[in-house]
Amino acid sequence: MIRVRVVGAGGFGGANIIELLTAHPEAEIVSLVDVDGVGEPISRKHTHLKGLCDLPVTGPDDAYPNEDVDIVFTATPDGVGMTVAESYLAAGIRLIDYSGDFRFNTAEDYAQYAQRIGRSPDHAAAGLLSQSVYGLTELHREEIAKASLVGNPGCFAVSAILGAAPAVKERLIDPDTIICDAKTGVSGAGIKPSATFHYPLRYENMNAYKIAAHQHNFEIERELSRLAGTDLRVTLTTQVVPLCRGIMTTIYGQLVNDSATARDLFDAYAAFYRNAAFVRVEPAGVPVSNNDVRGSNQCVLSVNMDERTGRLIVVSHIDNLMKGQAGSALQNMNVMFGLDETLGLRRPPFFP
Repeated sequence: MIRVRVVGAGGFGGANIIELLTAHPEAEIVSLVDVDGVGEPISRKHTHLKGLCDLPVTGPDDAYPNEDVDIVFTATPDGVGMTVAESYLAAGIRLIDYSGDFRFNTAEDYAQYAQRIGRSPDHAAAGLLSQSVYGLTELHREEIAKASLVGNPGCFAVSAILGAAPAVKERLIDPDTIICDAKTGVSGAGIKPSATFHYPLRYENMNAYKIAAHQHNFEIERELSRLAGTDLRVTLTTQVVPLCRGIMTTIYGQLVNDSATARDLFDAYAAFYRNAAFVRVEPAGVPVSNNDVRGSNQCVLSVNMDERTGRLIVVSHIDNLMKGQAGSALQNMNVMFGLDETLGLRRPPFFP
C-alpha cells in the first residue's frame, strides 16, 4: 500500500483528495496535517467523511517526515510547499504540490508568477525547481512517471491547455490568435469565507476578474509554446459565475487551412487524445455541459468551427476541484507509482 500524508486537509483540495484516497485500492492515508482543528478527527470539520476517514489532524509543527510515508500531497496555498519539500525529498518521500510553488523550472519563471500574485519573487527552494515536473498528465506522463516532485497545474490552465493543445501541436490554428474565455464556480476561491463570495452578493451575480492578469496564463503560454515550438501569447479572461464547481473555457483560434472542415478538426482532436482516459472529445452538434464533468476527473471538449470567420471554437469543461485539482493530483500519484492512472478515479459525474 502507498502510505499518504495530506497537508492542508482542512480545505476543499484536502477534503477532495481524502475522498478519493479512501476509495483507492492501493493507498492508505496515514497522516493529516492542518493549522485548524489540531487533535480533532478530520470528520469533525468535513462531516461527510464520518466513518470514511476519522484520523486526527496533526499540526504543522509536528508534520516533519518522521513517519513511514511514501508520498505527501500539499493541498496548501502558495509558499507552503516550498518550505517543506526539501525535507520530504531528502527522506525519500515524493511530493505533489497543489500551489504554484513547483509549476515552473526556473527561478526567473517563478518570480514572474509570484509577482503576479503579490508574493516575493524569491523561491525558498529554488534548487528544486529544475527537478520539478509540471503535473498535466496528458502532456507529461513519461516525466511524471520518473518524478519525485510534481507541481499540480492550475485549474484554468488545465481547462485551457487541454482545449488548445491539439490545435497548437497539429498546426491547425495561428498560435498568435488564441483567446481563452474562462468561467469558474465559486469553489475555486477556496474554503475561507469572504465578502466577495458571500451568498447574497454572489447569487445571481457574475463578473470578470484579473483581466489580462491571471497568474495561470503563464502556465498556459509556456505549455502551448512548448507544443508550438515558438513563444506565443494567449489572451485569457477569467470570470466567476454563480455555481459551486466547474470550469468552462471557450478557446478561439484562427484556422490556417481555408479548406479545413469541422470533421477534420474533430478527427485531429480525437487522434491527439486517443490514449487519454480522462479526455472525451465531442463533435459539433453534440450537447456538452458542466453536468458532463461535475464530480469527475473528466475533461470534455466540444470541437466546433465557425465557417464564416474561419475560426476554431473549442469548449472545454472540467470540474475545478477534480480534474482541476484533486483528481489530477491522484492521477499523477498513480503514474508516479506505476499504477493504472485511472485507479480510484473511474467514477461518473454527479447526476442530477
